Amino acid sequence: QVQLVESGGGLVQPGESLRLSCAATGFTFSNYVMRWYRQALGKERELVALITPTGDITTYSDSVKGRFTISRDNAKNTVYLQMNSLSPEDTAVYYCKARYQGSDYWGQGTQVTVSS
Repeated sequence: QVQLVESGGGLVQPGESLRLSCAATGFTFSNYVMRWYRQALGKERELVALITPTGDITTYSDSVKGRFTISRDNAKNTVYLQMNSLSPEDTAVYYCKARYQGSDYWGQGTQVTVSS
């Protein structure tokens, strides 16, 4: 049974940093692309970043490029999202996603709030 559990969200001030984690179980994590999405209140869910199975390729949305870094530790079955220079526009629920055997699996999400 595939499970994804995000953690690391919280309330921070503009300019501060957070690191999100997503722990995966139930599939061979090291074989799959992992993605981070976010959904702000009243907006559609958007892809923030993805990372290939070996971590050699990462891509980012324009809104976070240069500020966020996705990484993974295949020994720990965990994907991370390091978020720097946070702004109020980054306030959202952040989700990780895996596509396994043709189905999408999502975590429960972790709230990130950026406010002074």
